[in-house]
Order: sequence, then structure tokens, then C-alpha cells
Amino acid sequence: MRILITGVSGYLAQIVARQLLVKKHEVVGIDHRPWLDAPPNLRLENLDIRKRPTADLFRQFRPHAVVHMATETYVYAPREERYRLNLKGTQAIWTNAADVNVKHAIFVGRHTVYGAASDAPLYRQETEPLLAGTTFPSMADLVAADLFVAQSLWRTPRTKTAILRMVYPLGPVRRGTLANYLSGRRIPSVLGFDPLFQVMHTEDAASAVVAALENKLRGVFNVAGPAPIPLSELIHGTGGHQISIPEFALPSLFGRMGLSRLPKASLAHLKYPVVIDDRSFRTQTNFTHQYDIESILEDFRRGAL
Repeated sequence: MRILITGVSGYLAQIVARQLLVKKHEVVGIDHRPWLDAPPNLRLENLDIRKRPTADLFRQFRPHAVVHMATETYVYAPREERYRLNLKGTQAIWTNAADVNVKHAIFVGRHTVYGAASDAPLYRQETEPLLAGTTFPSMADLVAADLFVAQSLWRTPRTKTAILRMVYPLGPVRRGTLANYLSGRRIPSVLGFDPLFQVMHTEDAASAVVAALENKLRGVFNVAGPAPIPLSELIHGTGGHQISIPEFALPSLFGRMGLSRLPKASLAHLKYPVVIDDRSFRTQTNFTHQYDIESILEDFRRGAL
């Protein structure tokens, strides 16, 4: 297939691109960031996904499939930039895909769009409402992008659209929302709370994206790896030093005294679990994760050496 990947210089997207190239697909990557050691058989375009040159690329390359991974979190981009990239960029990609009759489009999203709340069910299914926009305002643009793509399931039915709500990817390269939190010298938690967390190895996460392509999925799918583990085990397993702090005092200490820098709204994620049911994805793709939780945590620890 001819496959276009947005945000291809991101670590997870790089693994997706490499896996697809090994399978002999023709891959074009778009990113405003460089990829210095990109494979020679990857065509890399330094473009803004919202601008005219990207639309021109769609018309020239005529991809069979698009994998949209050009989204950012509060860790790496300010609010206005996130809005322009996450929502406006996503809208532009789906418009371009419809204009050239792309057969399959995948939006690689996050399971945290469900939001952390005390009254939420333990295992979230794909039909659960997306509450993160209210419980974690910094994610409102990602929720809006997810919902926009979901509308494409009926708005542009000629393009098979799949939304992958993926748990936290972890690997030897420490990049990502959870990786940033776990990479501090002292890892803060809320005293009296030990929520479950779900992670999967970055290699497994990339394989799941490839599986979605190969099976031409259509719809919304939760994607996960091993069973969830308590936050305390996650911190200990990644080599961190956990500091439990009363909830009333914690927001004022974020980013100080060696503690991770987090927004106040992240307190909910340190208190309540966001755990997903991924049975639908596994059933339709026969996906099986290759890395158990011990291997994931070991690789993350090794990345700090």
C-alpha cells in the first residue's frame, strides 16, 4: 500500500514507519520536526499538516491509507499550539483524505480521553462518554479531535475510519505524558490513593497500529497490552522514588523539590483509574502483545542508563 503518516518524527510513529517499510509498503512521512536517521526508503516531507502543501502532497501521492499521529499533549506544546495542531490539523487531514478518496484512515488517540472520575466504571468500553474535556481541560482539544474523527464514520463513509484509543506507550526512549511523569527524581502521588494504570510497550503499540491497517478496521477501538497495575508498582518498577503527599498540598508542590511538573487537573489521574476494555480490538485483529509488564518496566529503566 501507499501509506502516509503524519507526525512521523515522533518516537512511536517512527516505529510504525519502520514496521511498515519492513513489510514493503511505500511510506511518506509528514512532520515539521527532523528525523535525522530516517530510513533511506522513507520519503520525509517537512510540512505543516494544516497548510496547502500538505493538500498538494495528498493529490500527488494518492495514499491508500493515512495514519494520523500528529497530535501533542500539554507536556510538549502550549495551549494555542495544541488547539491548532490537534483539532485544526486533524480536520485538515480528514478533509484532504476525503478529497482524494483515501480508502482507510486511522486516528491514533489516547485512552485518557475517557477521563478519570470517581464514579466511572472500572473498565471503559468504546461506548463510554469522553469526559476528559471537563475533568482535565488541557485535553479538551484531543477530545474534540477524537469526536471529530468519530463523525467521519458517517460523514465520509467512503473512507474506512478507525479510532485507536491507546493506553500509555512506554519503552526505552522516555517520551510521552506518562514517561515524563515517571522520569522525575521523585514521583508524586496522592496520599491514600493507588489507582490502576495501563501501559504497553512502544513496539506493541506500533504493531497494533499496523494490525489496524492490515485488517482495515472501521470504528472505535480501545487498544491495550498487559493487565493494569497499581501506580505504586508502576513507579517502583520503573525505578522511581514515590513521594505520597496529601491532596490539598500536592498542587503547590508540582515542579518543585524534584517533583514532576504536572497541571493541577492531573490530580484526578493520580486518584482514579482510567482502564479500558480492549476485547473488540483483539477479536477483530487477533492482536497479541509480545511484551509483558516486567519487560516493559525493564526497558523503561534501561532507557535511563
